[in-house]
Amino acid sequence: WGILFSHPRDFTPVCTTELGRAAKLAPEFSKRNVKMIALSIDSVQDHLSWCKVRALGRPQGQLVLLPRSKGCRRCPCRLGGTCVTSQSVAVLEFRAGVGKVFSIFVEHPTKSRVFVFGPDKKLKLSILYPATTGRNFDEILRVVDSLQLTAYKKVATPVDWKPGDSVMVLPTLPDEEAKKLFPKGVFTKELPSGKKYLRYTPQP
Repeated sequence: WGILFSHPRDFTPVCTTELGRAAKLAPEFSKRNVKMIALSIDSVQDHLSWCKVRALGRPQGQLVLLPRSKGCRRCPCRLGGTCVTSQSVAVLEFRAGVGKVFSIFVEHPTKSRVFVFGPDKKLKLSILYPATTGRNFDEILRVVDSLQLTAYKKVATPVDWKPGDSVMVLPTLPDEEAKKLFPKGVFTKELPSGKKYLRYTPQP
């Protein structure tokens, strides 16, 4: 699993607090087998100076800050099936497997993005923030928990779900199969419509 999150520029106040929080949560992401990469449009020299800011803290897990690549062009690109057509200001190429190289283009520097990729190298989540609104890395961690749980179990997570809460059985799963898959039991919430499609089970 991997997370890429872009920063408009180094030495911006909101991004400084975000990178600090990401550094503190890096061990939690590492426990979930998630590699974190922060991407900015500035140079390596700027990054080295920025990392001296005390607010950043000291990363305890895998957190990498990468600069803009040389020769970056402003052009449309395709990312995980999503077309990004605004002006590209940064590009990162990384090896995701033998002979496989992926290019990640970051949008205009007035925006901040978060990309979550699964082990299948496919984009699982994309969130776009304005530069004035700090990202919530506790929420990103919660989303990763949900993505990993729903990727490996035939469940979905309801609104405001947190790890340890009950989950929802997928509507495509027949009742008999659900009983076998979830030995802790499946219960259905009663609805005014009388339909029995809200099925819950303790988190597997």
